[in-house]
Amino acid sequence: MRVMIMGCGRVGAALATMLDRESHEVVILDLDAGQFRRLPSDFHGASVVGNGIDQDVLKRAGIERVDAFAAVTQGDNRNFMAAQIARHIFNVPKVVCRIYDPIREELYHSMGLETISPTTVISRLLKDALER
Repeated sequence: MRVMIMGCGRVGAALATMLDRESHEVVILDLDAGQFRRLPSDFHGASVVGNGIDQDVLKRAGIERVDAFAAVTQGDNRNFMAAQIARHIFNVPKVVCRIYDPIREELYHSMGLETISPTTVISRLLKDALER
């Protein structure tokens, strides 16, 4: 599978590393080249400096050839915009978007976007741990 990940923070770097180690073709984008230090030295994917909501950057990074796109930056609005661009402009078959705000996550999900809210996921895990 060919995957593009927008955001090379902890989550983006960990996701890129996991997919790379499973022999997927990975391209990771970030505004800050320094973020790529989070990737292991044996990372085989491509690292592209640029804005994941800029269509020219996405084209240069190869979005027209990917099977999946994950938007995992710290910004809910940027993640939503990038996911919409990937899905509706570039017709990427699988698009997933991290949204911190549970209210936004619910709204974006109702609009047909596949979303994951770490706030909701972690809250549920903590509640389960407390109730055990």
